[in-house]
Amino acid sequence: MAKIKLAYICSLRNAAADLAGQYVDYKDETRYMKSPLHYLVEALNETPLGDLYTLEGVIYDDDKDSPRDVEKVKDYGFAAQPGKPWFYPRDLTVQGRPVSSLVHSVPSTYRALPLDSAQRPAAKRDFEQRLRNRLVELEAEVVVLDGLLVILDELVRPGSDFRGRIVNIHPGVTRLESPYERRGAYATLDALYGARGLKVVDWTTRQTTAVAPLMLTGASFHYVDNGIDSGEVIHDVLNTPIAPDDTILELRWNNFNNSLFPALHQGLEVLAKSRLAAFV
Repeated sequence: MAKIKLAYICSLRNAAADLAGQYVDYKDETRYMKSPLHYLVEALNETPLGDLYTLEGVIYDDDKDSPRDVEKVKDYGFAAQPGKPWFYPRDLTVQGRPVSSLVHSVPSTYRALPLDSAQRPAAKRDFEQRLRNRLVELEAEVVVLDGLLVILDELVRPGSDFRGRIVNIHPGVTRLESPYERRGAYATLDALYGARGLKVVDWTTRQTTAVAPLMLTGASFHYVDNGIDSGEVIHDVLNTPIAPDDTILELRWNNFNNSLFPALHQGLEVLAKSRLAAFV
């Protein structure tokens, strides 16, 4: 079977919030915050995962004309530049090609419109159409979302040609039946509160209620549907211990290395096997 063509979609502003590609304070030392993309590239270069997939493109949705986006990625910019941090080493290559040559911008410009704007639904559809066009140009067979800070609609509706081909790597267990379930944008912070015996019932006010402490979290690799982290789970890993005195970045580093990277790697292996079985 030919290698599966893979596209990767992310939000730079999310990676910037993680301080990806930088050294971060960790207890009494510093540790490198490797991005999931950097991890994936190394896995494609150095492990049998590279016999299954080729990385065809890296897409980000941030808008260079948005003052808000510019502010959020100000320490990074929108491309790897000499003397500035980036989300992966500037000279990083994947399967013999510079990663930077695979980077594409498909800005989600609709976010600049007010939530109640009559133009916003059409602008959102336009963004998803532009995103679909780029995926088609890349001949992407599997699309991995990592920290994409928009919810897809048209691309993952039943009947869409990309339905069942778009997956997400999420820094929390997404199975509702799991006591460790952490969906949504606050998954890591939610887990940190949980280790302290608290559950946030209102993220606007940070109002909490007492719960039994849970000292573990993980990550899920799942299909993307029209909900928030609600798609069918392909593979998950629950292997990140939490100390109540962890900072958010310390827990983020731990979860990336103990659960999210393994879930991404193993999930792609499971996905490749399922695709191979479909051809047998």
